[in-house]
Amino acid sequence: MSTATLIDLIYRKGFDVGTKLLSVIVLWVVGRFVIGGIKKIMDRGMRARAVDATIIGYADNVVNVLLNILLVATILGFIGVETTTFAGLLAAAGLAIGTAWSGLLANFASGAFLVILRPFKKGDFISAAGVTGTVVDIGMFVTAINTPDNVRTMVGNNKIFSDTIQNFSTNSCRRVERLAQLAHGADHKQAIALLKQAVAKIPNVASEPAPEITLIDFTLAGPVLAVRPYCHNDHYWQVYFDTNEAIRNSLGEAGFPVPETHHKVARA
Repeated sequence: MSTATLIDLIYRKGFDVGTKLLSVIVLWVVGRFVIGGIKKIMDRGMRARAVDATIIGYADNVVNVLLNILLVATILGFIGVETTTFAGLLAAAGLAIGTAWSGLLANFASGAFLVILRPFKKGDFISAAGVTGTVVDIGMFVTAINTPDNVRTMVGNNKIFSDTIQNFSTNSCRRVERLAQLAHGADHKQAIALLKQAVAKIPNVASEPAPEITLIDFTLAGPVLAVRPYCHNDHYWQVYFDTNEAIRNSLGEAGFPVPETHHKVARA
């Protein structure tokens, strides 16, 4: 083979490879654009029908994965890879992955059940699988939760679905539980009356059900009052801390004695 023929062959092969590479890039960019358009149309359609945001997010994740797999299969077919072979490889890989990581499939199935049964939705404040926080997203395999200290935590869907789930956002109000320790000689009835007035003035405390102030226990320091205002979950910590201040200020300003533990030592 002469040098000229070799150069011509390299040129033609390089041109062919370059053309295919450019075509692949164009197909990928156009395909991603089309996928984005389909997702936007689907998202707009579901929002127009007032579909819950949790379902929209889950459907978006599933459609995104499926369409990207289809795009990759299309590109491979374009460059000459048999799609039937690709499908077989994908199925074999899926079987291998499913066998090795059966938990992945369990997470996928649990995610579907979480969306269908809806024990919680996006934006709810929950406690599940040992994690407490606000639900950010229910994905195909994991649920994203923002904890109260603003840490994004990913929890496997199967772990959540198989555990006890507490949803603090479902009911219209939530009870705040605090205690007020009184001294032995304190008038607990007067303290209850004072605390009822003080707690009722706290912003965002619900009037129905009314705050509960009652004698709940006795300690070595004296009687203990349960102070239980109700509020919406969004205002829980504000009411919690304001209740502490109300207990301290109302009893202190009324001149209630500081509780002290008393011990009697018997002489021999």
